[in-house]
Amino acid sequence: MKSILIKDTTKEERIRIVQQSLNVCGTECEFCNGCDNLGGGIVDNIYRPYIDGEKEISEINAEYRRNFVRG
Repeated sequence: MKSILIKDTTKEERIRIVQQSLNVCGTECEFCNGCDNLGGGIVDNIYRPYIDGEKEISEINAEYRRNFVRG
């Protein structure tokens, strides 16, 4: 598997990575809360900093868990 780190990907590749990851159930994400988004906003917007090369996916996921997932 190819690295998904920002330093190893282009913006176009990061867009594709996010789209493929969010579309794992086989349906469009728009208007869907099947992933239990828990008030996180539009799902693909959560990953905008990754697409723009500002934050790694792991950082975004950690922030999301801290802010929205209560266990």
